[in-house]
Amino acid sequence: MTVTPKVTAYIIAFNEADKIAAAVNSVLWADEIIVADSGSTDGMVEIAEGLGARVIQISFKGFGDLRNQAIAACTNDWVFSLDADERCTPEARDEILRVVADPAGVDIYFMPRRNFFMGRWIKHSGWYPNYRQPQLFRRGTMSYTLEPVHEGYVSHSDRPEGHLTQPIWQLPFKNLDEVVHKVNRYSRLGAEKLASRGRKGSMGRAFTHGVWAFIKHYVFKLGALDGWPGFVIAFAYFEQTFYRYAKGFEMDQNWKMPESLPLKRD
Repeated sequence: MTVTPKVTAYIIAFNEADKIAAAVNSVLWADEIIVADSGSTDGMVEIAEGLGARVIQISFKGFGDLRNQAIAACTNDWVFSLDADERCTPEARDEILRVVADPAGVDIYFMPRRNFFMGRWIKHSGWYPNYRQPQLFRRGTMSYTLEPVHEGYVSHSDRPEGHLTQPIWQLPFKNLDEVVHKVNRYSRLGAEKLASRGRKGSMGRAFTHGVWAFIKHYVFKLGALDGWPGFVIAFAYFEQTFYRYAKGFEMDQNWKMPESLPLKRD
């Protein structure tokens, strides 16, 4: 009798009360669901637990460390990685279950992502098919590097990585406020990453790298074909890159506020 390997889906999330239910509901087919949280205060934990997920608390030390600790909590043969703004589709579910049951398959798989932004599916801008990092893998065959943001991964398998064909959804921003919030957060983490590598920031680098990020996504990755959403995406990459180097420069300078002495009447 053939036993189908079991799958754990883990979801990383923080204060995502408005997104977590849809994310968890999209992986109810999994044998185990884990939500990796870092002290949410908006009721997200109660929502996730009410849907049957097991919530674990992990002190945030960067996304790489967060993912590694989430994997360590998984108990099944296969691990499916999801973020709170991502949704598994029926087609992706069926492909995952087919792959994990195939003994001739590989250990690590990338999955395409379809992004929905500003009322439309994004077809260009570097956002489709957007094979960001492996999202399905046999437990123990990969781990993440420890950068605070845009973490890499290390394969511990002697087999090549595979690519699935059925996309999951990503709904990265419900409004432009979230775009600005993410630009601010990721540029800060990016500045810390630069500092950890001994790379200096400067306003010149901030501008030139920011302009290149805009051109890369708007021109070379065909963001112009995505209309205004493509422009906003490219501009957000400009801002995130610009402030990453500008904040790095600020950290190097360690500017002090001018001293203000108490003023009294003569």
